[in-house]
Amino acid sequence: MGLIKEPEGVDFIIESSPLTEKEKKEISEFIQKRKAEKKQLIKRKSSIKVKNEKV
Repeated sequence: MGLIKEPEGVDFIIESSPLTEKEKKEISEFIQKRKAEKKQLIKRKSSIKVKNEKV
């Protein structure tokens, strides 16, 4: 992913509204879930490598 250059005379201004407590909690739970899934995937890949090396 690259950076977006602002053309001369144009300003990219992004204003986002503050998150509600519910939204913060949902995002936090999603991130925790994805991290756990990633750890499991890495464990599976490493165990498959070990099995293939033994064979």
